[in-house]
Amino acid sequence: MKHLLFVCLSALALTLPAVGQADDSFKGKVESRPADKVGEWVIDGRKLDVTAAAELEEKAGPMVAGACVEVEMDDGIVEEIETVDMDKCQ
Repeated sequence: MKHLLFVCLSALALTLPAVGQADDSFKGKVESRPADKVGEWVIDGRKLDVTAAAELEEKAGPMVAGACVEVEMDDGIVEEIETVDMDKCQ
């Protein structure tokens, strides 16, 4: 029984983010975004609350639905969204 409990807790620990994991970066396609930059964005199925402090960079085209972007976050706060080449989202 103790072994089963250990296995279950170990599996749970692997699915949770690490404590102190502050930085997160991912690439995905913009599914939806507000007309302004502030508000809820959906990128690669993830709902993100973007504030006025976030930096937007349109290096590889306009930031519209369907665009491939890289999102950089710190402590769950979006710091930057940058368009990147579409092949990065394949």
